[in-house]
Amino acid sequence: MLDTHLKTQLGTYLQNIVRPIELTVSTNEFAKSAELESLANDIAALSDQVSVVFRADDAGRVPRMAVGPAGEAPRVTFAGVPMGHEFTSLVLALLQAGGHPSKEAPELLEQVKSLTKPMNFEVYVSLSCHNCPDVVQAINLMAVLNPNITATMIDGGVFPQEVEEQGIMAVPTLMLNGDPLGNGRMTLEEIVNKVDDDADARKAAELSTKETFDVLVVGGGPAGASAAIYSARKGIRTGIVAERFGGQVMDTLGIENFISVSQTEGPKLVAGLEQHVQDYDIDVMTNQRVSNIREIEVDGRKIKEVELENGATLQAKSVIVSTGARWREMNVPGEAEYKTKGVAFCPHCDGPLFKGKPVAVIGGGNSGIEAAIDLAGIVEHVTVLEFADTLRADAVLVNKAESLPNVTIIKNAMTTEVLGDGSKVTGLNYQDRNSGDTHTLPLAGIFVQIGLVPNSEFLKDTVELTNRGEIVIDAKGQTSMEGVFAAGDVTTVPFKQIIISMGAGATASLGAFDYLIRN
Repeated sequence: MLDTHLKTQLGTYLQNIVRPIELTVSTNEFAKSAELESLANDIAALSDQVSVVFRADDAGRVPRMAVGPAGEAPRVTFAGVPMGHEFTSLVLALLQAGGHPSKEAPELLEQVKSLTKPMNFEVYVSLSCHNCPDVVQAINLMAVLNPNITATMIDGGVFPQEVEEQGIMAVPTLMLNGDPLGNGRMTLEEIVNKVDDDADARKAAELSTKETFDVLVVGGGPAGASAAIYSARKGIRTGIVAERFGGQVMDTLGIENFISVSQTEGPKLVAGLEQHVQDYDIDVMTNQRVSNIREIEVDGRKIKEVELENGATLQAKSVIVSTGARWREMNVPGEAEYKTKGVAFCPHCDGPLFKGKPVAVIGGGNSGIEAAIDLAGIVEHVTVLEFADTLRADAVLVNKAESLPNVTIIKNAMTTEVLGDGSKVTGLNYQDRNSGDTHTLPLAGIFVQIGLVPNSEFLKDTVELTNRGEIVIDAKGQTSMEGVFAAGDVTTVPFKQIIISMGAGATASLGAFDYLIRN
């Protein structure tokens, strides 16, 4: 099952196991069971700390492999064959069950251990989903740490009937005790705070006691990380407050235009950013959403007060807003109702759930045409709907898409409604902008790829915004509010690129430092 290179790597990792673990493998006569059996045997052959028990099983999800310390009932289960992006999840589960410590913050690990409610987590994934491992690894760690918790990864490609019955149309989909808990990428901290009833109040009280920052960066993407590093290097008190570290880059798969790095992936780039930030004395506060920024007077001096949605407030002498942008929605009837039920935004993650079915891609830019090309190898047929009379994508991408027999491109098409049966998407209506005629497309999925919307709503009465919601800045990143700077995709900077955001973050930081020394 594993090639020589993977066996060598895994064998090295398994040397970190400090207590025996046991793999319990349930199989039947189908091919996937043979794959899982081979994988389990390969693992056991690499370490004398790993043993395997095989069980012929016709009940429940088969094939499956449970991982746990020898002599204990296992609490971590993989339903399917955990390869692809989930191979890392398997490796971590082996190490953690074998006593190797997690690198998560000690206070977060203690919070997990203190949870008292019985919790059975199940997460539906596809092995091509680069967002899914974060969720799988988070719940697996929770199960290893806390005997009240169990965790199961379910590969939707191996259990399509269950996926259909559950109405799963986006991954990762996380269930808790049989009920939906969340969709999309989630960190351990986010999941723990969802299930810990007292987490928000405790965190708000803790945050409100923090001393005044010289520079407080709002947002943890490339612009925010760059701004924080540049500030910290000046030796001033610096903080980052963000919903999650990495921002939208965490959802970006291939990156090939980051100068000096020929090719990388979003999560890998974010890991490097996070490590760089950790090299400095920067107070990083994640899983927090800012609701307002206002100016107050303290001891005769004007400072900024940053209010969070959990009720906490942070104070800073200057603020840099780098909240980035999010996927633009169509804003048509039915879209909100069927989001994660056929309306999707990540073809890499959710595409495998529509294998052999007809789908549409909304948008003819690079993202839309790339999505169509990717999906064409999985689904029955892809229809691209472009509002304009020409495609905005690069010619090489357009030529590739037009060469595919199961891709149809329709221009001058305005989507007017998402159709569904109450539980999932069944199609969409669109209007021909030339003739005015309305057409209906029967579909199983709709992938929306029509650009970005700046995350600036919380500032609409605070700083000057364009009619598109972008924060207006000057050459130093200064906004219309003195002492408040901004950088990255949330601003009027014309080109939304990672490398440009990083440069803009540095500019805003230097602008903020100049403001501080002059005031």
